[in-house]
Amino acid sequence: MPNIQKHVNTLVTKFVPYYRFLRLQELTIDNNNSLQTEINSKSIKVLSWNIAKQNYNKTWLKDFSTIIETYQPNLIFLQEFSLKVEADKLETWLNMNWSFAPNFVDIHHQTYSGILTAATISPLTKKVITTKHYEPIVRTPKISLVTEYLLSDQSTTLLTINSHLINFVDLNKFKIQLNQLELALSTHRGPLIFSGDFNTWSQKRAVLLNQVTTQLGLTPVIFAPHEKEKIKRFLLSPPLDRIFYRNLSVKKASAKVLDKICSSDHKPLLAEFTYINTQKNQYACR
Repeated sequence: MPNIQKHVNTLVTKFVPYYRFLRLQELTIDNNNSLQTEINSKSIKVLSWNIAKQNYNKTWLKDFSTIIETYQPNLIFLQEFSLKVEADKLETWLNMNWSFAPNFVDIHHQTYSGILTAATISPLTKKVITTKHYEPIVRTPKISLVTEYLLSDQSTTLLTINSHLINFVDLNKFKIQLNQLELALSTHRGPLIFSGDFNTWSQKRAVLLNQVTTQLGLTPVIFAPHEKEKIKRFLLSPPLDRIFYRNLSVKKASAKVLDKICSSDHKPLLAEFTYINTQKNQYACR
């Protein structure tokens, strides 16, 4: 494996100009389309999907529109999202509030690449977390976007993190990114959703992810066996795409893998959560 990686790096250095992919400072490009002020605590619908930079593809746009119309998610986490450098009109197909966090700009194609988080409301806070290390192919970092939202319960806030974990690097660099994310999430005591493409293509990577999510008190969304096998993986590896949650309950039969969608090599993941303030209910019974 090290020899293969060295060969790949040599080829990349020879054929990919170092100036084509420019790394960016931690920033977001934002748009507000909704006047809603809170998410219904009893119905928090989530879509998570690595779209493989297909969002300018007509087939993808049709698939996405169908998903939105059918499942009406409150929160959308997209990885490998592209945004043209020139003025773009996402509102024509995404009538939600959204924040796009790019990790690089492709000078040749004049596009940003990164992750996009959309919601029916504006976030109270947001934070971009960039990896300390770079992937070798384009020599750019990976990125995560933390956003916080008001729930209709109003006793707490929902913290979400949309992540794409680093690839083509050694296990230690993968672990360092996980530790960055753990630190960012550890101060929040309320409900939490941790979603994205975790690039857990090896058992060792999956074990590290499990250790961090367990320490944070997170539970993975469980998909039916016939649906779980449709989640993106490499050969017999653990699944790459996951949704984790804490202090929430998953609505029965809401966890779905949309295996009929083929506009990306990753399948969309869906889940619906409910937040119940157990502390408030305990006080009400006294």
